[in-house]
Amino acid sequence: MIPDAPWRVVVVSQIPRVASAYVELVRALGHEPVAHVATRMPPQAAEFPQAREWAAGLVVDGPRGLDLVYPADKDRIAPILRSYEPDVLLCTAFPWRMPADALAVPSIACVNGHPSLLPRYRGPMPMAWAIRNGETEIGMTYHLMDEQFDTGNILAQSAVPLADDETNESLWPKLGEVAAELIPIVFERLARGERGDPQGEGDYQSLFDDDYAFVDAGQSAADVHRQVRAWRFAFIGKNLRGPLLERDGETIRLLSTSLTEVDGAERLECADGPLWIVETEPVE
Repeated sequence: MIPDAPWRVVVVSQIPRVASAYVELVRALGHEPVAHVATRMPPQAAEFPQAREWAAGLVVDGPRGLDLVYPADKDRIAPILRSYEPDVLLCTAFPWRMPADALAVPSIACVNGHPSLLPRYRGPMPMAWAIRNGETEIGMTYHLMDEQFDTGNILAQSAVPLADDETNESLWPKLGEVAAELIPIVFERLARGERGDPQGEGDYQSLFDDDYAFVDAGQSAADVHRQVRAWRFAFIGKNLRGPLLERDGETIRLLSTSLTEVDGAERLECADGPLWIVETEPVE
């Protein structure tokens, strides 16, 4: 039975601005956010450029007026959720797969917002893979959560363009605008008792393999440039964070490149022409 009173909503996210935006959207719809659940950053995420910023932001910039809770492990998620008696769990950017006992806690639904056009690009780094594959759009999909990653029934979905110079800083606001349009649709469908539309066959991509961490100048300049862009959205590789370039006996990480000449930038000769290295960092 769908409760008549405002729904109690637990927000789950590692990204402070996402959690804060969800809290505002939920309140605007007349419902009550009751807790923000996140996890401590795993050790392998420490090298991801945004990791420490997001970790600090959860405390400093996260949503005000409700508890911030860090479960010690997956087994603690269900007991924590039960203590808040939620009707809805609203999740985006959470690294753990929700166990069955946690998914069973909310009285109405567990909903995940995934930044891709599901069923395409299931997995932890959809934006990185979309850029790697040369896509010109990504998307935002809200779906019911099940025990698999990103496979539940779709409640709402919309495409988002990917610019050639896209960064995390430019893309997340676009996704936020789309989320503000989709969340009301999600809650309306849930209020009508709808359970969404089944996904078709899709694809799942995990972390980048280590061979993609190394830059091969024998590729085209466009391929190397796309590799650099893709890594800006990747948390880490299977063991390495790229893109790494070996030169003059040292290894550097390419942070930014350009297909057109940039004053003062180093020129890298690729298979079909030059690429300009705009920003790097040393690799120990």
